[in-house]
Amino acid sequence: MQTTTPPATWWSRNWKWCVPVLAALLLALFAAFIFGILALVFGAMKSSGPYQHAMARAQADPAVTAALGTPIQAGWLVQGNFSSNGPDGEANLSIPLDGPKADGTLFVVAKKHAGEWRYETLAVNVEGGERIVLAEEARDPEGVSLR
Repeated sequence: MQTTTPPATWWSRNWKWCVPVLAALLLALFAAFIFGILALVFGAMKSSGPYQHAMARAQADPAVTAALGTPIQAGWLVQGNFSSNGPDGEANLSIPLDGPKADGTLFVVAKKHAGEWRYETLAVNVEGGERIVLAEEARDPEGVSLR
């Protein structure tokens, strides 16, 4: 009497390549999840009012454009924190700046009260030690910008 062994299962024939493929797939999904969260966080910071205001002011300031050159681009890794809850909020941001002549960091410290942002610090530190303080915009009594 001859005994026949049952045929090997799919898993027993293919586990040597299946395990590394599954591990790589799980690692790729985890990396995509982390990248998605980071993109949401940095996107929220970059779309905030203080970020937009500070970048516009830095790109328009003659002393900053003289020191960094034009065009001035924001770097990818914005650091700090931002929170806004209705009419109140706070922003404390450090924005890397890249220019053709030099690089720098734009610092923004702002508080929002009654729906209006007030900037405590708005300054650019140029690599090499120069600090350029961005002066507040001049406004007429009705609050219209004179610049």
